[in-house]
Amino acid sequence: MSSTLAQNVAASPRRGTTPAPVVAVSATADDSAGPHRVRLNSAYIRALEIAGVVPIIVPPLSDEDAADAIVTRADGILLTGGEDVEPSLYGQPRRKECGPSNLARDTTEIALVLAAQRHNRPLLAICRGPQLLNVALGGTLFQDIPSEVPGALPHNAPDDRASRVHPVKVEPGSRIAHVVHATSLSVNSLHHQSVKDLAPGLEITATSPDGVVECIEWTADDWWAMGVQWHPEEMTDSPESWDRGIFKAFADRLREG
Repeated sequence: MSSTLAQNVAASPRRGTTPAPVVAVSATADDSAGPHRVRLNSAYIRALEIAGVVPIIVPPLSDEDAADAIVTRADGILLTGGEDVEPSLYGQPRRKECGPSNLARDTTEIALVLAAQRHNRPLLAICRGPQLLNVALGGTLFQDIPSEVPGALPHNAPDDRASRVHPVKVEPGSRIAHVVHATSLSVNSLHHQSVKDLAPGLEITATSPDGVVECIEWTADDWWAMGVQWHPEEMTDSPESWDRGIFKAFADRLREG
């Protein structure tokens, strides 16, 4: 156990104190390596535990209506990274560069987004997460940044998940600027898709130098929802506080109720 996580566990609420918030965390599932399994990188769990949040894993479900029951019992939702979103869900034919999709996961997560909005549950989205959030609310995606965005920077650097590979410009006064206490930062990057046409109600609050969207936020005060395109869960041991600040802000909002 890392020293940061150990300190968090030692300081976690005890019996008789305010319980830690519970977050429903999206996961994927596949049978490519044998039995059908639910899969989720443990870095998400570690980052939430460091922030004092209890994670509950939600796999792709056969019944979209279950999302409402999940959201009403959780304090918030975390959408995680993974497969490419199914292009037919945002009205595009599949490009050859688009990777495999998991339609059961897509429909489950769209239902979670809509239920979170309906019940005013805070939502944090990471990597695939902001893409799915945008699609759920009526937006579209670039299916493949290298072939669709002229002059794009390298955005997919899987060899080192904790390497800061490009800068990001943050809009002053935005939620993300308040969270990271900065208007410029550098981030790790593990994606080849991104937001294209923005859904109604969302705004772009951070971009990379090539114009690729790096953060989106719900604009109105009736719902706390934010999506970052990089992977802050992989950076909890970084000397910079930016990424831990994202999970802290999410946890603080959960505790506000």
